Amino acid sequence: MIRLIISLLTMLCLGSVLAADSHGPAMQPAKVDLSDELSLQRGARVFVNYCVSCHSASFMRYNRVAEDLGLSEESVKTNLMFTSDKIGDVMRVAMLPSEAEAWFGVPPPDLSVVARSRGPDWLYNFLLGYYIDESKPTGVNNLFFKDTAMPHVLWEQQGLQRAVYRAEDNGGGENATIMRLELAQRGRLTENEYKRLVRDLVGFLVYVGEPAKLVRHRIGFWVIVFLLILLVSAYLMKREYWKDVH
Repeated sequence: MIRLIISLLTMLCLGSVLAADSHGPAMQPAKVDLSDELSLQRGARVFVNYCVSCHSASFMRYNRVAEDLGLSEESVKTNLMFTSDKIGDVMRVAMLPSEAEAWFGVPPPDLSVVARSRGPDWLYNFLLGYYIDESKPTGVNNLFFKDTAMPHVLWEQQGLQRAVYRAEDNGGGENATIMRLELAQRGRLTENEYKRLVRDLVGFLVYVGEPAKLVRHRIGFWVIVFLLILLVSAYLMKREYWKDVH
């Protein structure tokens, strides 16, 4: 039985290694921290500066962002509201859907729940995974979303990357395997600074997908404290009730 378990574990590990090798680079964890209020504020700034021109977040209102992220309504109006002048409005897209379809082929999707549908890790790696591909209309492709219509809007921050192919696929081609990406042109930010920017943006999108998660995190500690106090009280009551029996 032990030998069978060891054999199964070995096969699983080997399969994981082979899968990782056949599909190129593995995903990096996003490590989103919703308790980091400053990170969420920075993510909101990145979202309105780089995303809301094409993508809406129609389930989120600006006044809710102000309340949840510790911002004043005046600060939100000044720094985050570029497509509306009412604090109670939702985060609407600046571009007309017809124009988006003409330019990109498809209207950019609403990002209200993209972090729940795709997952934080996928979003994080998608924004890290752009590389130069002159055959595409936007001049770039993406390691984690092949033939994406979305241009690399953060290229000035990250720079431009080139794909490094497996030795036997050195010439590229349709079925070539990309092993890693390397920097071809430096951006304004270092690698770690760009990763922090992307992590901030992904954290904000995670928050937008489920704002109530912040509330649960805030009250969760006190719920645990209450349950521990209740446990002690119940134990003492049990001892009182059963002391004469024993």
